[in-house]
Amino acid sequence: MTKTLGYRTALGLAGLIALTAATRSAPALAEPPRIAVVATGGTIAMKLDPNTHAPVPALSGEDLVAAVPKLKDIATIEVTEFSNVPSDYMGPDRWPALTARLDALLADPGIRGAIVLHGTDTLDQTAYFLDLTLKSDKPVVLVGAQRNASDADADGPRNLLNAARQILAEGAAGQGVTVTLNHRINAAREVRKTHTSNVETFNSGEAGILGYVDEDRVVFGRRSLRRQTLPLPERLPRVDLVAMYAGADGSQVRHAAESGAEAIVVEAYGWGNVNAEMHDAIAEVIAKGVPVIVATKVHDGRALPVYGFKGGGNTLRKAGAVFAGDLTPDKARILTLLALPAGKDRAALQAVFDR
Repeated sequence: MTKTLGYRTALGLAGLIALTAATRSAPALAEPPRIAVVATGGTIAMKLDPNTHAPVPALSGEDLVAAVPKLKDIATIEVTEFSNVPSDYMGPDRWPALTARLDALLADPGIRGAIVLHGTDTLDQTAYFLDLTLKSDKPVVLVGAQRNASDADADGPRNLLNAARQILAEGAAGQGVTVTLNHRINAAREVRKTHTSNVETFNSGEAGILGYVDEDRVVFGRRSLRRQTLPLPERLPRVDLVAMYAGADGSQVRHAAESGAEAIVVEAYGWGNVNAEMHDAIAEVIAKGVPVIVATKVHDGRALPVYGFKGGGNTLRKAGAVFAGDLTPDKARILTLLALPAGKDRAALQAVFDR
């Protein structure tokens, strides 16, 4: 009896030793990839207020991540609450801090990339500012929603999950900052919001999308070839945006310069044309040392100094204006915010816009 017990004990010890050895030699389970999520607010974080029945900021980044249970199946999500404001409140006073926060998160070697939750009204502008200023090559994806979280067909959860899948996909690094909604991946420089309410609101015009997030995989078709990086200055200058309109008298251009604008972007017609009154105002402020950048309000095409009538692009160039190419007026303003601190020389500014 004693021998039998001893034999069994010996077998048990041998089995335990063998199991321990096998456990030590077996490869450890891989840690899930880590993705940073930075919440800034926007419709994606809004719900209907029970009193006003209108969408208002209500959800944190943690709330939004918790609403997408599939996220935990593919990655470890680390949420940073940056702000919870409508995207109409985003701008130069918040963008540098957002760049700094993302740079710090992406410096962690274990972080695969970052998702920025953002409202759609200025989402393309924030994306472009980040694309110009972030130092990391890791994927950064901005997502938002056209439907608030109270809607039965809210699109925020789908966009958030697709952004995570994009970050983990082969080929995602080195694409720059992207805007990914409704399965489509757009480059920050080229994308713009085109519809007030449709979930298919962001597109890149003639440039086309970079790729798409499909059911089984992420497909990249191209890269954006006109990306550049500019240093983030200690202080962003004041750059005003003035629209050309039928009958404009140039007073808004003059007022911008007189009230402290350090540069002015003019949202012009066609190839970059204004009337005679606007031409005179533009020429005046340029002569006083205030750079003027001419962008077109037309959806596709470039602002070019073509026409020779007074106010045509050719006469504006002779007056000293810089032309923004295919950048939208608001993105021309963003590039000016970052390029102007290096100097107001017209040729140097034009070279930045021509890259």
